[in-house]
Amino acid sequence: MQLDIDIEAWPDADWEELAGKAAEAAAVVKLSLANERLIVSILFTTDTEVHELNREWRKRDKPTNVLSFPMLTAEELSELAPDGPPVMLGDIALAHETCASEAADKGITLANHASHLIVHGLLHLAGHDHVETDAQAAAMEALEITALAKLGIADPYGDRT
Repeated sequence: MQLDIDIEAWPDADWEELAGKAAEAAAVVKLSLANERLIVSILFTTDTEVHELNREWRKRDKPTNVLSFPMLTAEELSELAPDGPPVMLGDIALAHETCASEAADKGITLANHASHLIVHGLLHLAGHDHVETDAQAAAMEALEITALAKLGIADPYGDRT
């Protein structure tokens, strides 16, 4: 998978390297993401920008931590041949202020939280969801936990009772 990364208003850090490692970990748990033809755009931006995107595309008038906009269905992704021209899988946008606040609330680094949200966004682009049923949520969380473990990041859902 190729990443097209744009960084706006995030603190100085190697967000490109972090995104690359998160994408590699996601591709280990969801093999369809390992297709070299895929292109994913990742925007590291502000709450204001994500709020606008959320309002325009999701009809939700509030910021959120991460948005994903798939351009392929799960079926199209699973049927994508390994050879051929590049194919856009979709876009991911991360909101700095919300991500930083959530990381602080959880007592984790912004880098670890951003890695989690990138994995989360990539799984959405691959067709996973967590809204419709508890089973969907559990399946998606299990993939996230496995991917994050490959990055040395603790289970983000481990504090649930």
